[in-house]
Amino acid sequence: MFITFTMMFNRGIIPTYMVVRNLGMLDTRLAIILPTAVSVFNIMVTRTSFAAIPEGMLEAARIDGAGHFRLLWSVVLPVSKSILAVVTLFYAIQIWNSWFHTAIYVTDCSLYPLQIILREIVLQNSASSETGDPNEVNVIQVLIKYCVIMMSIIPMMVLYPFIQKYFVSGVMIGSIKG
Repeated sequence: MFITFTMMFNRGIIPTYMVVRNLGMLDTRLAIILPTAVSVFNIMVTRTSFAAIPEGMLEAARIDGAGHFRLLWSVVLPVSKSILAVVTLFYAIQIWNSWFHTAIYVTDCSLYPLQIILREIVLQNSASSETGDPNEVNVIQVLIKYCVIMMSIIPMMVLYPFIQKYFVSGVMIGSIKG
């Protein structure tokens, strides 16, 4: 119930900023990753997937003398490769597309991820449109925006084929059963 409650009522920006500041994480990469490190949706999908593991398999490992950690490492995780790949992809895309937290927590330009740099390129391009032929400027602005979009999605498109074989089965196994 506590985990589901956090899905409905999200934390605020100001308290989160104060926690990040008080922990000394401003202007670090941890400030980008840690505040969004746990997703309740991903926890629920993973838990549902773990619950689908046959009890007989777990009981056989217990009879063979496996403890809790051995059970996790030797039985549960190898069977759950697909859901772990899916959750990893979800987190990778979430962090890759997250420019807002970086804009709030990081002021050092050397720590900016690609998304912030691409955002700055689009904003500078929009601000410099007052000079020159309006039609030519609009074409250049559109081309720059399209190039920025491609630069932002190509790394995820390269990552996806390696995880695709796990994706469909992982989402279906981890889905909530009705």
